[in-house]
Amino acid sequence: MKAAILEQYGSTPRYGDFEEPVAGDGGEIAEVLAAALNPSDLTRALGPGKFFIAPPPVPYVVGREGVVRLRDGRRMYFGNVQGRYGACAERCAVDVGSLVELPEGLDDALATALGTSGTGWLALEWRAQLARGETVVILGATGTVGEIAIQAAKLMGARRVVAIGRSPERLERALLRGADATVELDAVEDLGQAVAEACEGGYDVLLDPLWGEPLARVLPAANPGARIVQIGQSANPDAALASGPIRGKMLSILGYTSFNKLVPATRRKACFGEMLEHAAAGRLLVEVERVPLPEAPGAWERQRTSPGAKLVITP
Repeated sequence: MKAAILEQYGSTPRYGDFEEPVAGDGGEIAEVLAAALNPSDLTRALGPGKFFIAPPPVPYVVGREGVVRLRDGRRMYFGNVQGRYGACAERCAVDVGSLVELPEGLDDALATALGTSGTGWLALEWRAQLARGETVVILGATGTVGEIAIQAAKLMGARRVVAIGRSPERLERALLRGADATVELDAVEDLGQAVAEACEGGYDVLLDPLWGEPLARVLPAANPGARIVQIGQSANPDAALASGPIRGKMLSILGYTSFNKLVPATRRKACFGEMLEHAAAGRLLVEVERVPLPEAPGAWERQRTSPGAKLVITP
C-alpha cells in the first residue's frame, strides 16, 4: 500500500510503498479517509525520549489520528493506531473499541481536525472547569488549537474571549470565530496591560499552548484565583515566572494533555462527540487544507512553520 514512511528518526517521511497493516488484539484493518498532521507527530518522530509517547521502531508510517471506513461501511474517528501502521496511508490498523462514529454528513477532514487540535475544548471544560460568565484569554490563538478553543469558550458561555497571537491576518479570523477582542503579541510593550484592557478588567481562565515569555508577560492581567491551563510549549519549554502574582493572586497553573491516562477515556470520548455535534450543526468551524497523500512529505515540512490551516492528508 502507499504511505508516508519515516525511515530514520529526525528525517522527513517519504511517500512510497509499505507493507500491509496487521491488526493486533481488538483491532481491525480500515480504509483511511483522512489523517491529521500534528506538531506532536514531528516531535515524536525525532526519536525515543523526545516525546512522552515513544515512537515505533523505524521504519513506520507517520500519523496517529484520522477518519476511517470500517468493513461494515461506518465512518469512524480514531485517535491512535496499532503498531507501525500509522494514519498517513491508504489503510491502517485501529483499535475498534476506541473509535467514535461520525454524524451523517460531517466532512471527514473537519472531523479529523477536531481531534488532537481540539485539546483546548477539554482543557477548558474539564481541567479549568470554565463557568458561564467568566473571561477567557487564549494565548497562541492563531493556530488550529486556538481557533477551536475560542469557539469552545463561547459555546460554554464565556462572557468575553480575548485572542492573543502574532499574525494580524489570523487574528482577524479569530474575530470571525467569536473572539470579542484580540491583542497582537509583538505589537504592544506592556502585554499585561493590553490584555487587561481587552478583557475589560482581567481574565479568569488562560489557555496557554506557548509557555515561556508570553505567559510571563500576560500573568499580571490575571484576576484573583484565575486558572492557567498549560497545554504546550511552542514558545519555549522553560519559563521564568515571577512569584509575586502567582502567590498574591492565588493563581492555579494546571497542566493538561489529551494523551494522559489521567484524563478519563469516557470523558475524552464524550467531549469529542460533543464537538462533532457542534461541527455537524455548523456551530464549530475549522480552516482545513486537504493535502493528497503523495504530497505528505511537503506537508510535513510545512507543519514545522505553523501553517495556519489544519493540514489533513487525504489518501
